[in-house]
Order: sequence, then structure tokens, then C-alpha cells
Amino acid sequence: MDISEFPSPSKSFQHFSQRSVKVDGRRGRMVMVTACGKQVIMSRINLSQRIVIESGIYQRLSLTEIASRIGISRASVSKEIRMNRTPAKGSKPHGNDCRFANECEEKNLCCNFDCKRKCVWCFDYNCKELCNKYDNSPCSVLQKPPYVCNVCSRRRNCKCDRFYYMANQADAMSKKRYSKARKKTHADKDELKRIYSIVSPLIRKGQPISHIYAEHGDEIDVSPRTLYRYIDMGCLKVNNFDLRRKVSYKQRKKKREESEAFQNQKFRQTRTYLDFVTYIEKHPEINVVEMDTVKGCREQGKRMLTLLFRKTNLMLIMLMRDGKAATVVEQFDYLTSLVGVENFRKIFPVILTDNGSEFKYTQELEKTDQGERRTRLFYCDPQASWQKAQLEKNHEYIRYVLRKGKSFNPYTQDNMVLLMNHINSTRREKLGGKSPFEAEDRKEVKLFLKMLGLHTIPSDEVNLNPTLLTK
Repeated sequence: MDISEFPSPSKSFQHFSQRSVKVDGRRGRMVMVTACGKQVIMSRINLSQRIVIESGIYQRLSLTEIASRIGISRASVSKEIRMNRTPAKGSKPHGNDCRFANECEEKNLCCNFDCKRKCVWCFDYNCKELCNKYDNSPCSVLQKPPYVCNVCSRRRNCKCDRFYYMANQADAMSKKRYSKARKKTHADKDELKRIYSIVSPLIRKGQPISHIYAEHGDEIDVSPRTLYRYIDMGCLKVNNFDLRRKVSYKQRKKKREESEAFQNQKFRQTRTYLDFVTYIEKHPEINVVEMDTVKGCREQGKRMLTLLFRKTNLMLIMLMRDGKAATVVEQFDYLTSLVGVENFRKIFPVILTDNGSEFKYTQELEKTDQGERRTRLFYCDPQASWQKAQLEKNHEYIRYVLRKGKSFNPYTQDNMVLLMNHINSTRREKLGGKSPFEAEDRKEVKLFLKMLGLHTIPSDEVNLNPTLLTK
């Protein structure tokens, strides 16, 4: 077959042949220099290089010439072709894989001279066991470069198994193999057992992965993402149900438009989220505190008042007898009497909360009975809890110990102190592996925490399971 019958080099090949490729000997990397002089580091063979390989095969170039055009070794080109070539099965009469099966005229190999059927079509005997001419060796063309049938003159009439090299399919095969390889567990059984012995007891205590890595990261030889994958694959005898966040996320709801009546509520005027953003832009260094309440169950009873310092994720929990606005004011008055107005103003300079009725006594919260200002209060937009997302997310730690629907009535403030100690001793990835207790360095806050009876729990003793508070 004349070479003119085969496709000419593609535009892609012509485009990339104008580029020069050099090898960075110091680091062993290939660097492609584009027409505009830009250097591109190449790690694995990409689609552009495969186009050059395919075009080189059709041009009947040697593997050495192809390798020089894309700046890799001849062995790499040879390996690429053989690994990513596309197979095309040949004709196999009755499943017979002999390379001569299509032309075979042999009869009566079984010595049954009454049979007029060709042995290759026999259902009773296998000519593989009877015929001396049987040969299932691959075509000799595939045993030498370029190891494919792209330019073979007999390929259209050949009945043997064939292989073709096509850049797009080779690239897809390579990516699929690479993806599949990354899904496998590269750690051996002993390594998995060692990781399991470290991680499993701590996960069962309710500790998040970020906390475990902050304390035992040097002992675990895989990344957090790989550990999540091992758990998902079932390699560590713990599953996704042991990881609360893995199964607890819900789809966010669309934001609803604010009603005019809601906008006109007196306690929100000059204290909207837009006002908050404007205030923070004028005072960028100020410490923001997010505030909310947590219900135990639908019945009337005790509630938690939660306060979270944005910069350190330190969360305070005050147990209230009910969820009334006057009770929230009482908590503010109690904390003010504990540290004084001046220190309260330093610890809680700006508070961002939602639009619950328990926070509607704005004047009483912002000022003391004597009229001294102790804080500034701002409100989120309606149906926009994401505006105080850190506190909403931190509530997960409370639910680890006290499930939804469980009444808070049996508990006391001492129980909340114990809960705060364990939550605030949990190391966080966003804090660089520190716990909120460790991240907080303000003197007035440290003194305040000491007055509340808060202290750090040793990392391996952190317990975020319901066993922490059993009542």
C-alpha cells in the first residue's frame, strides 16, 4: 500500500514540531519551550506528545526520531505505544485462536474419515491438541517497532489480533489507568493496621480528623485526604457513619427576600447586617463575637446561650432557665458583674446575632442599668444564618454530645463547663493545628475563662461522644 493513502501529519503535529524541548538535567524534568519563549514543565506524556507520536508512526519515523521531537527517551516512546495501543480482535472461527484458522483446510485429524467438516469448525475435538501446525503466536509485525498495525500494508485483510495507536484513545486509556491506580491502597496490611490502631480509638471518641492530625500527624504517614479515602474504601474498620460531617451536610436553602414589616422592626434599625459590614470596614482590627441560642427540645425549658469569638473559634456556653429576652439580659448582666464593664467591652466589643425574639431587648443588651455602653449589637439578615457561619458550624460539637431532641433540663452550668472544656480543647485545622484555648492570647479573655472555670483537656482525652454527659 502506498504511503499516500495514509493521513498526512495533523495540524497539531505541525504546531508542536515548531516547539523545542529540552531536559532539565539538574531536576530530571522535561521542559517544553513554546514559540513565544514560555517554558512548560512536562511530567507525564500528554495528549500533545501523543499526537506527535501518532503522526510520527504514520510518517514511518523511527522511535528515536519521534523521541527526539518530543524530548523523551526512545524507551519511553516504546513503552507508551505498547501500553496504550488499542486492540482490535481478529477473526476466530469457533473461538479458535490459531493464526492460520481462517485459511486452514485440515480434515480428519481425529481419524474419523466419515466426517466431511473442517477440523477448525469441529465441536467435538480441539484441533489445538491434534494439529501440528497450530500456532497462536502474535503477528511478527507487533514484535518490532512501531509495535502497531497503523502502517502495515496487510492490515485490511489480516485475520490476526491487531493493535493500533491513536492519540485520543491512548490519552484516555492512560488517564483511566492513572485514576485507577490512585484509587488503590498503596499501604500494605501492616501499615494499615498501624494507622488503624492510632486513628480508630480516637474517631470512636468523636474526635474530628483535623484534631487527630494536629496531635498525631507525625505518626500517620498518609495525608488527611488519603485517610478519608481509606475510610470510604472500608480499609480501616471504621466507616463514613463514624465521621459525622460526611453524612450530615444538607443543601443550603435559597435566600428569601426580606419583608418590609421585618425591616421596620425597631430593634433592627441601624443594626442590620449591612450596618455591621460598614462598621467592620471602619474598625478592621476589632474582635467580632457571634451569638445564638440552642434548644434542647420543643418543650419549654432550659436553653443554651452560645457566644463564639471569630478569630479563635473559642465558644462559651451559658445554660439559661428559658429562652426569653429578659433571661438573655440577665446573662449579660451576670458576665458584666464578673469582669466589669470595661473588660466586658474589651472581650465583647461587637456581637452579631440572628433575629430571634430572645435578642429583641437591644438597648438592655448594649447598655448596663446605669446606661454605660458595654457592647454593640448587630443582626443578620432573615434566613441568612450563613452570615454567622462559624457559630452555626461550631454547634455541631454540641450535638456530638447532646443529640437533637434531648432535653437540657437535667443539666447544670457545671455540665456546660465540662462540655466547653472538651470542645475548646479540640484542635482545628484552620487554627494551624491549635485548639481554641491555645489560639486565644488576650490577657483579659484568659482571666475571664479562668473565672468561668475553663481549662484545657489533654488532646488524647478529648471526648465528644454522648458518654461525656450521661443523664
